[in-house]
Amino acid sequence: MRSIARGTILAVDDEPDILVALEDLFEDEYRVLTTSRPAEALELIAAEPDIDVILSDQRMPGLTGDALLARAREISDAQAILLTGYADISAVVSALNRGGITGYVTKPWDPALLRSAVRGAYERHRLARELATERALLRGLLDHAGDAIAFKDTEGRFLRLNARMAERLGAPSVEACLGHSEAAFLSPEDAAAAAAADHAAIASGAPTETVVGTGPEAAQTWNQVTRVPIRDAAGAVVHLAVIARDITEQRLLEARLRQADKMQALGTLAGGVAHDFNNLLTAILGSLELALPKVAGDARLSRLMTNAAQAAQRGAALTKRLLTFSHRRDLQARVVDLNAVIRGMDDLLGRSLGGFVQVEHSLSPDLWPAKVDPDQLELAILNLCINGRDAMPEGGVVALSTRNETVTGSADPNLKDGDYAVIAIRDTGTGIPPEILGRVFEPFFTTKGVGQGTGLGLAMVFGLVQQSGGTIRIDSEVGRGTTVLLYLPRSREAVEATPASKAAPAPAPRRARILVVDDDPQVRHVTASFLNGFGYDEVEVPSGEAALERLATERFDLVVADLAMPGMSGLDLAEAVRRRWPALPFLLVTGHAEAARIPADFAVLEKPFPSADLAARVATLLAPGT
Repeated sequence: MRSIARGTILAVDDEPDILVALEDLFEDEYRVLTTSRPAEALELIAAEPDIDVILSDQRMPGLTGDALLARAREISDAQAILLTGYADISAVVSALNRGGITGYVTKPWDPALLRSAVRGAYERHRLARELATERALLRGLLDHAGDAIAFKDTEGRFLRLNARMAERLGAPSVEACLGHSEAAFLSPEDAAAAAAADHAAIASGAPTETVVGTGPEAAQTWNQVTRVPIRDAAGAVVHLAVIARDITEQRLLEARLRQADKMQALGTLAGGVAHDFNNLLTAILGSLELALPKVAGDARLSRLMTNAAQAAQRGAALTKRLLTFSHRRDLQARVVDLNAVIRGMDDLLGRSLGGFVQVEHSLSPDLWPAKVDPDQLELAILNLCINGRDAMPEGGVVALSTRNETVTGSADPNLKDGDYAVIAIRDTGTGIPPEILGRVFEPFFTTKGVGQGTGLGLAMVFGLVQQSGGTIRIDSEVGRGTTVLLYLPRSREAVEATPASKAAPAPAPRRARILVVDDDPQVRHVTASFLNGFGYDEVEVPSGEAALERLATERFDLVVADLAMPGMSGLDLAEAVRRRWPALPFLLVTGHAEAARIPADFAVLEKPFPSADLAARVATLLAPGT
C-alpha cells in the first residue's frame, strides 16, 4: 500500500478534551496543530502556509466554526471540515454557501469515518496544489519563453498558447485563437501545410521537427517547428504540443558565412590566377622590352609593340589589385595624394561598374595629403562604388569628390577635432531605410539578398579608415541615394613619390656568374636574357633540385630563383643555400609575394618587373659589403 505523505492538520475546538482526542486520532499520520481559540486559529493559518486540512467545531465562543472557516478561506487554500455536535444543518449549509468547507462530520464521530474524511480532504488539497503548481509552471513557460508555444487537440484546435504564437499567427489575441486551428488565421496553403505536419506527428507518435519559411523572399522569416505528441494514461495520443523557434537570424548568418567561405575560396583562386598571370606578364613585358631595341628603325612596329607593352602594364596593375583583394595584409601606409589615387582608378572603375553607370569626379585641387595604404584605399573606394552600382539597377551616377574639412566640436565620438581630407562617394540609387542605416557597418550585415553580398565590404572599409586614424559617415535617403564620407587625417608630411623604375638598366658593376632558377621556361629565358644584356654570365636551371646540383660543382656569385616552384620552392632553396653557402647572395622573384611567409631579411623582387628593377637589385646584391 502506498504510504501517505505526512501533512499538517489544524484542529480548532473550545473543548480541550476534544482537541486531545483529535490529536491522538491523527498524530500517527499527520502533524497536528491545535488551538481552542478561533482568533489564534486565524493567526496560525496565516503563519503556517502548509496547513492541508482544518478541522473546526461549529459552536465556539466569539466566532462560530462556519464564520472561522469562511475567513480562513481568504488566506489559505486548506481543505476545511466542520465538526458539529448538533444537527445544525443550517450552519452546515451556511458554511457550504460561503465556500468555507468541503465536508462536515457530526459529533460524536466515527473514527474510521473521520479518518476517511480527513484523508480525502488531504488528498484533494495535495492534488489541487500540484495542479496549481503545474498551471503556474505552464503559464510561466508560455508567458516568458522566447519561442511560440501552443497545445492542440487531435483536430488541430488550440487549447492553450502564448502571445508569441498568437502574434506568429497574426491573431488579435490569445483568446481569439482558442478553439480554432491555423485555418482561421493563415493562408490556405500555410494552414494545409501545418495541418499535414500535425497529422504526421500524431500518426508517428514521436516528436518531429520541420523548418518553415514564411513571407516574401526579400523579408522571409524562418521558424524551426517542433511537434510533440502527448499521450493519455492508456497510451493514446490526445494532444499535441507545438513549439516554433525563430531561426531567421541563424539562417541568414549561416548563409552569409557560406558566402564568406565562397569569397575566401574566390580570393585563394584569385591569388593563384594572379600568380600565373604575373608569370605571363613577365614573359610578355620582358620579351617586348628585349625586342623593342631591335625594331627601333621601324616606327609602325615600334608603336605597336609599345602599345602592347602599355596594355601589359595595365594588366599588371589590375593583377596587383586582384592580389590585394585575394589576401588582406597589414596596412602599408604612406603619405599619398588622394586625388591621384582616385584618378588612377579610372580604368578599374570603368570596367567594374559597367556601361550603365556614369562615373563623375569633383576633386579639390588643393586637397591635403593623408597617410594611408593606397592599395587598401583603392579597394575601399572600389567596394563603395560597386555598392552604389548595385543600388542603381537601372543605371545612374556614381560621383567621387574630395574636399578639405576642419572639424571642431563634432558630436561623433569617432571624429576628433582636427584637419581632414574627405573623400565622398555618392550614388543616385534606392537609398537605405533609416531602421537599418545604423547597422550597415556590422560584419555580415547586408541589405542585399542571400548570395548577393557577404556583409563584409563596408565593415572592411570601416576598419581601414579607423586603422588610418579617421572615420566614416554615411547619409542616405530612400529613393534619393546614398553618400559615404571617408575622413582621413591630414598629414603634415610631404607626399611620398612612388618609386619609379630607372629609364635604363644599370650596367654590371663587375663580371659575375648568376644562376637563374625558374620552372617556367619563358620567364626563365626573359630573366636570363636581361642578365646577359647587363653583362653577366647566366646559367639557367628549371628546379631547386637542379640548382643545388649545379651549386655543388660550380661557383656562382648570385642565385635568382622563382618563389613558387613544384617540389622545392624558391624559399626552400634559399634556406638550403643559406645553410650551405651562407655568403652567396640570393634573390627571390615572385608573382605573389604574400603567398608565403618570406623572412624580412630575404631579398624579394615582384613580378612583372622591368629590366631596370632587376638590374638595380642584382647590382645591390653584388656590391662589395652587401
